[in-house]
Amino acid sequence: MSAGLAALLDDVAVLARAAAASVDDVGVAAAKAGAKAAGVVIDDAAVTPQYVRGLAAERELPIVKRIALGSLRNKFLIILPVILLLSEFLPVLLTPLLMIGGAYLCYEGAEKVWAKIAHHDAHQSEQAAPDEKTLIGGAIRTDLILSAEIMVISLNEVADETFWNRLIILAIVAVVMTVLVYGAVGAIVKMDDVGLRLSEGDSAGAAKFGRGLVKAMPKVLTALTVIGTAAMLWVGGHILLIGTDELGFHPIYEFVHHMEEAAHDATGALGGVVGWLVNTVASAIIGLVVGALIVVFMTFTFHRRKSHDTAAEGHGAGAGHGAGAAATEGHAAGGTATEATPLAVPETVTPVKPTADPATAAEPAAGPTIASGPAAGPTTGSEPATGGDKPEAGTPKH
Repeated sequence: MSAGLAALLDDVAVLARAAAASVDDVGVAAAKAGAKAAGVVIDDAAVTPQYVRGLAAERELPIVKRIALGSLRNKFLIILPVILLLSEFLPVLLTPLLMIGGAYLCYEGAEKVWAKIAHHDAHQSEQAAPDEKTLIGGAIRTDLILSAEIMVISLNEVADETFWNRLIILAIVAVVMTVLVYGAVGAIVKMDDVGLRLSEGDSAGAAKFGRGLVKAMPKVLTALTVIGTAAMLWVGGHILLIGTDELGFHPIYEFVHHMEEAAHDATGALGGVVGWLVNTVASAIIGLVVGALIVVFMTFTFHRRKSHDTAAEGHGAGAGHGAGAAATEGHAAGGTATEATPLAVPETVTPVKPTADPATAAEPAAGPTIASGPAAGPTTGSEPATGGDKPEAGTPKH
């Protein structure tokens, strides 16, 4: 009985050591996979702060939190299931899908460059800021591409593991990378508030540091916007560079690779850094070219069609408004004419009987008029005395 218990305990110990070794292997593999994706993580951290720039301070962290939750949904509900299933059943589709995402990043970066060159950003800054839902949606869409790049790079590093080990490793990478990226983003966007608090403190040194931090943060955010745009071009171009080579088109990748090796060999101890810079610049140039082509295509197709539809709607609305205004004016004019119609009809005037004396008719007497002569009787202005009634001069009245 005791021997059987000892054997069982030995088996449990062996399983525990195997599990610990497996956990260690998973941890090492996750760290290795995360290290390979570190460059994209830096890009993601540089891109995201531009989405909360210019917002009220109290809304920055809530928006970063919502973007982080959207990033986790991207990784666990979309990216992780898709890449695991594709790696099991259709691994050939991973590269084309990743290249589509890379082309989208190139388009985003090139569009920002064009907006800066054409001063479209100045006009946009004068308009009302987009609502939070629009900002968060744009950030989550961009995060989807960058997160897919992180996860696919990590998958390539653990492709030899079993399915369940890959699932666990990629889940760990998803959580750790999301916390790192959006923790850094939250710290970046709140640095100015931290500086403001320090500037109001009692310590002179801390107050000076806080004021310097407040002054520096707008420049830091502007620099991060530039870095984020460059990162979109770099990552997107690098995805396309690697993808075309994996799909069988080798000239572009080989040319860039030869340039990288030549720079590495020519710079001695700095060869690794210089070679990486050459590859990065070449990838960014590829991304800018591809993105510019997509911007031109979108401008002369979808954007022009949208502008045309908007102009047509505006023209129709303007015509309707003009017709309505004319009808309103006509109705008002018609109402006025209708009201004036009774005044235009002449009233029936009773003719006045003319008088014998126009002067008397013009100025009727207010009282009796006394005729000249002693025998003159009273007369009215409207009925003058006749000749028979008028006595002759010098004849006494009987």
